[in-house]
Amino acid sequence: MTFRQLALSNIRGSLHRYAAFFLSSSFSVLLFFIYAQFIFHPDVVNGHIEAAGEVRQGLVACEYIIIVFSFFFVLYSNTAFLKSRNKEFGLLSLFGVTRKQLARMIWYENAVIALAAIAVGIAFGSLFSKLFFMALAQLLEVQNPIRFLVVPKAVLVTGVGFFVLFQLITLVSLWKIGRQEIVELLKESRKPKKPPVASVWLTLLAVVTIGAGYYLAYTTTLMTLMVRFLPVIGLVVLGTYFLFSQVSVFVLGRLQKSQSYFSGTRMLVISQLVFKMKDNARLLFSVAVLSAVVLTASGTFYVYMQGNKEQMLMQFPQAAGYIEEGGKGQPVVDPEKVKQALEQHGASDVSIVSAHGVLIPFRVEHFNMPKDSTIMALPESQYLHIRETLGMPKEGKLEKGHALFIFPYPQIKVFEGGVTYSYEFAGVKHSFVIDKQLNEPLLNAYKDSGPWFVLDDDDFAALNQAAPEETKLHAYGFEWSNWEDTLPAVEQARQLLPKGTYMTSRTEQYINTKQLSSLTMFIGIFISILFFIAAGSMIYFRLLTELQDEQQLYRSLRRIGLSSRELKRIVTAQIALIFFVPFLVGTGHAAFAMKALSNLLGQNIGGLALLVMAIFFAMQTLFFLITRGVYSKQLQTVR
Repeated sequence: MTFRQLALSNIRGSLHRYAAFFLSSSFSVLLFFIYAQFIFHPDVVNGHIEAAGEVRQGLVACEYIIIVFSFFFVLYSNTAFLKSRNKEFGLLSLFGVTRKQLARMIWYENAVIALAAIAVGIAFGSLFSKLFFMALAQLLEVQNPIRFLVVPKAVLVTGVGFFVLFQLITLVSLWKIGRQEIVELLKESRKPKKPPVASVWLTLLAVVTIGAGYYLAYTTTLMTLMVRFLPVIGLVVLGTYFLFSQVSVFVLGRLQKSQSYFSGTRMLVISQLVFKMKDNARLLFSVAVLSAVVLTASGTFYVYMQGNKEQMLMQFPQAAGYIEEGGKGQPVVDPEKVKQALEQHGASDVSIVSAHGVLIPFRVEHFNMPKDSTIMALPESQYLHIRETLGMPKEGKLEKGHALFIFPYPQIKVFEGGVTYSYEFAGVKHSFVIDKQLNEPLLNAYKDSGPWFVLDDDDFAALNQAAPEETKLHAYGFEWSNWEDTLPAVEQARQLLPKGTYMTSRTEQYINTKQLSSLTMFIGIFISILFFIAAGSMIYFRLLTELQDEQQLYRSLRRIGLSSRELKRIVTAQIALIFFVPFLVGTGHAAFAMKALSNLLGQNIGGLALLVMAIFFAMQTLFFLITRGVYSKQLQTVR
């Protein structure tokens, strides 16, 4: 038998071990190839597809992520698999196989798996490229569909890139095996295991660090985000490591001392888990962190896409609006003509709201506000009318010398109630007491959508009389029912305005943001699924590489009288804990991350976050059932 034949024979005999490694590698190749198809597509390179440049940049960044991720994932999988075969390598060395011959056999095996994964990934990638192009064309709203073709450069880059990647990983693995002696290889699986002992102090440290990280995330606001971001990540990651290396051993040790420990098969499950949790602490830690990243990223993408409309309504209370500078004479553009133009091009039930304001100096020490700018002051009567058109409840009457501060974005506090604001305007010093700050939308006609001061009508009249003409503004807002899909109407209305007139449009912003968020969701979900499959594959691969030792254990248990049903119950309990404990820990981390995001957005996004977590929980359950089925089938061969 040649070494090539021996390598192929080893692959055929270990298909159940290679399955997760092969499928995950193939999925990485498939994803990389589909993205490369778009990046190197002639229509994209030559600029024949609108908005494709931004998508291309995003996909290039994803390609780098896939390559870096694939390197570490395949390296881990290959190292774990080869480690489980140490005894086999030791026997071959004992029978006279040289290190060079052993390395050649391993290289043949890895080369076959690499070529097969690349071929399968490119083949299925070619099949799914058409669907990918159709989805992108829909998201980009391209009139002509993206041509389907297999791009030779994409095939070359994917094939050569991943083959080189696999060769580098093989060299690293061979270097690790070459450093071990024959005796070490033969005794690898027989090394006695000392009962793991947990440190009480490290257990407490895990609880304290995770609790502190959760508290900081739960109470995070926009004001404290930049200060807390890195500490939260550091505390939670540190706590998660000690959670699996110390807390798990501590809890299982306590269970061993309880009376229920000797009930049924619980003793066997717990005694085995004590060693499994300790031995696999790094793996479970990595899976938990990876699960947290995937759930948080996917949840953020989904929330961003679903909350797009609500954010636009908050930022742009009117579907379109513009301002005219100067207070003399009639409006430069009759707002009724703008209304007619909107209705002629598809806008339904158009209503108009207007306001006359004065720009006054605005100086405030706040990290999110310019320190020296201007702000629009409005009379209370106009403010109350605008609130009525927006369906907001009535506000109380302002007293003379008092004002309201209106800020259109939630979770940002600029002024406390009762503060006196002073400024100099037209050579005269003015001041008023700010009764309170209201975080609510008002007008999107002014630059950056606000903020505003609302003054008593008499105070505003005096201010307006003393104000220079260049500080006076007329603001007009237009609202209609079908604003989401009436972009031509907005473009037509803009043509009526004089050149240089500042106009904002919720419709334009909504369409642009929706397109960007949909693309981000579309691309990001593929990366999230890749990471998620890898997390499950790591557990699957780890369990199957330990299968040989487990078969010896279950052979002994069967000899002392345990039934197949009892053995299956033990296997199910152990695999379920290994699969779901890190996932649930990652879910907990993601839940507090989503709470922090909820604080920043000023919205309750719990329902959307739960939906994303439920989807990934269903995927994890499917992964668990497949692994349990394969694992149990292998154990059934034990006699």
